[in-house]
Amino acid sequence: MIHQYKNNGYNIVMDVNSGSIHVVDDVVYDVIPLAEKLVTEGIRDAETICAAVEACEQLKYPHEEILEAVKEVLELAEAEALFTEDIYENYIGDFKKRQTVVKALCLHIAHDCNLACRYCFAEEGEYHGRRALMSFEVGKKALDFLVANSGNRVNLEVDFFGGEPLMNWQVVKDLVAYGRSLEKPHNKKFRFTLTTNGVLLNDEILEFANREMSNIVLSIDGRKEVNDKMRPFRGGQGSYDLIVPKFQKVAESRDQMNYYVRGTFTRNNLDFAEDVKHLADLGFKQISVEPVVAEPSEPYALREEDLPALMEEYDKLAVELIKRHKEGKGVNFFHFMIDLSGGPCVAKRLSGCGSGTEYLAVTPWGDFYPCHQFVGKEEFLMGNVDEGILRKDIQDEFKCCNVYAKEKCRKCFAKFYCSGGCAANSYNFHGNINDAYDLGCELQKKRVECAIMIKAALADEEE
Repeated sequence: MIHQYKNNGYNIVMDVNSGSIHVVDDVVYDVIPLAEKLVTEGIRDAETICAAVEACEQLKYPHEEILEAVKEVLELAEAEALFTEDIYENYIGDFKKRQTVVKALCLHIAHDCNLACRYCFAEEGEYHGRRALMSFEVGKKALDFLVANSGNRVNLEVDFFGGEPLMNWQVVKDLVAYGRSLEKPHNKKFRFTLTTNGVLLNDEILEFANREMSNIVLSIDGRKEVNDKMRPFRGGQGSYDLIVPKFQKVAESRDQMNYYVRGTFTRNNLDFAEDVKHLADLGFKQISVEPVVAEPSEPYALREEDLPALMEEYDKLAVELIKRHKEGKGVNFFHFMIDLSGGPCVAKRLSGCGSGTEYLAVTPWGDFYPCHQFVGKEEFLMGNVDEGILRKDIQDEFKCCNVYAKEKCRKCFAKFYCSGGCAANSYNFHGNINDAYDLGCELQKKRVECAIMIKAALADEEE
């Protein structure tokens, strides 16, 4: 499978199955679609392919240039860097038979929040239920479950999530201490992370987080007017002025590494590149600003008619980030970070985040769900910290959720980068986990294209 596109003056060709990326001239770019058909039919003679290309009236290049381009294409095909076969589907059977080991938990330390973010899927932390704080005993049982169900895996991950986890800070500290006490006896290493809106951040919390948390996610939407419109306190006042200096202190205290400022853009700020630039100008080096996922009836929800403007915005952002890199002011934008050297393992390529199998969410009272976005949907209640996994059928359903189980993914050039997208979004928009959130897919494909173009531009600079 080949995907070709033009972006920022680059002609880019992706060989989807091998992961090979080629930046080519106009002749090779135009020759490849015609050559692909012939090569896949078994024709590998340069003169024959050249004649077929010359017979195409739309292409007006000199014979020598076409022949040279065809030879280059054939060399890439011979090297298995173009027109390669899909070998990954053969792994599906083995993948489904793998023993399920749990490697990560999302601990809902607090089903409560001190903000009233308008787009929050957790309904101000309540998750369609009641306000509650996780007790140390429930959290302790969750960590025991993780250790007991992690098999031979050494590295385990625990994210303290909410609501707002700092509203239950003592339990966070106690659980970190308990987790550390389990490491040596069980040959495990915990990687703790924290997601916070920053309202309650102080020096004591920061010192502890810098010592114990491998990563911190700091929630902010960008420019003051954008953030305060969507992330107010319950009384309506904005949160920007309070959290920005705290977040700047976090970033500097962690040497601009191992954190993210994470925002959400909505229909209110289709010019979200300005928010990324604003966050960069505030001094942040690790930035994620993601599209809102919301019911179409919500006034802030993104719509299909917004796609052209959003695509253009991603292009503008990519060019801006290249410019800043060349000026020595580079930042990492999460959705443009892509590994072209080796790529993820086969399991990641096929199934993505591992929700419902390797990754589970735990409510304050100890119920298990496939991930934080399924919490409160009783049909996905999988078990609890006292009895373990009771609904193996749900686990099996998620184990079978992969890019080949989704018709929309099978022929998509981005399938091995997004691994089929978010199961929760698929369920929310289509009623099953083996579909795809269409608007999100279009944005994901654009991000992949921009990320690859950035790699091409930076490689040009190095040469």
